[in-house]
Amino acid sequence: MRDLVEIGMGRTARRAYELDDIEIVPSRRTRSSKDVSTAWQLDAYRFEIPLVAHPTDAIVSPRTAVAIGELGGLGVINAEGLWARHSNVDDVLDRLVDAAEQASEASDVTKVLQELHSAPIQADLVAQSIKEIRDSGVTVAARVSPQRAAELTPDLVVAGVEILVVQGTIVSAEHVARDGEPLNLKKFIEDLDIPVVAGGVHDYRTAMHLMRTGAAGVIVGYGYSSGVTSTDSVLGIGVPMATAIVDAAAARRDYLDETGGRYVHVLADGGIETSGDIAKAIACGADAVMLGAPLAAASEAPGGGLYWTAAAAHPSLPRSRVVPAAESEVDLRKLLFGPSTDTDGMHNLFGALRRAMAKTGYSDLKEFQKVGLTIRG
Repeated sequence: MRDLVEIGMGRTARRAYELDDIEIVPSRRTRSSKDVSTAWQLDAYRFEIPLVAHPTDAIVSPRTAVAIGELGGLGVINAEGLWARHSNVDDVLDRLVDAAEQASEASDVTKVLQELHSAPIQADLVAQSIKEIRDSGVTVAARVSPQRAAELTPDLVVAGVEILVVQGTIVSAEHVARDGEPLNLKKFIEDLDIPVVAGGVHDYRTAMHLMRTGAAGVIVGYGYSSGVTSTDSVLGIGVPMATAIVDAAAARRDYLDETGGRYVHVLADGGIETSGDIAKAIACGADAVMLGAPLAAASEAPGGGLYWTAAAAHPSLPRSRVVPAAESEVDLRKLLFGPSTDTDGMHNLFGALRRAMAKTGYSDLKEFQKVGLTIRG
């Protein structure tokens, strides 16, 4: 039964929870972390850690996509980002970093980012980035917005993209438009020979509808973190992350029953800043996490310690801002696997996940999704 509270006369709201509001319950057994597997598989593609990098230029360049892939995760390049618009991206990013250092207000940096994204997307630049990733041998993934998916995807497929991510702040299976032809996500996915991951969603019903389009994965959330503007603060729309993940996992379970065995992966994207958040997101039912701000601390991250989501460059309503997300740089391998002297859960992110699984007695991710949870307070 849903936990409803009265917020005024005749008006109730559901109580929902962030990842910070919950804790994982120890079980009756423990095991060695050496006996734990963090591997998962999306369609035909296997990954050794449940990491998908949030598709922002702040953390994913062709080079870092390769590095993340070689370490067992999936780097997703933004096919509408700076690498798709500029041939001299290093110079462009230097300009953005300089603007962030000199700006008196966050809006000053946003203006620079919007200007940089006003340059047209060039198919040859996108293809060049994809080729660099593909030639390394790692899985190639690219993100497009729902608005430009139909336009950009054919060139992406020809270039060699293996997983397509259709991501917006909020993505639905049904979009009503007075003018123009909206994206029919179900037909769009049916016409492709590669798996599609779509989102973000925040509730059971929207997650279920996206699963029925044929998506291989559904993204919950949209990369928000502390200090980064989220949909909730700009549009007033959002569901706390723990509840949103649990609801999407419930939709996955019901869709599995509905289809007689088709499993759709749930990817948690938002509110995840520490290793403990990763463990709790998986415990709530996520198959993998999309990390954004935590990866900005990697020395390989092209943003130079800054973080923003793709929504920061929207020409009329930016829903994220450029923020310093890392006080000091650390090697990507150390960030993901340690060793670490950090006691705040910011380093050795997936070594800590293995330890959390081992301390509660679970040997793989799907089993760990069954771990007990409690609510603080």
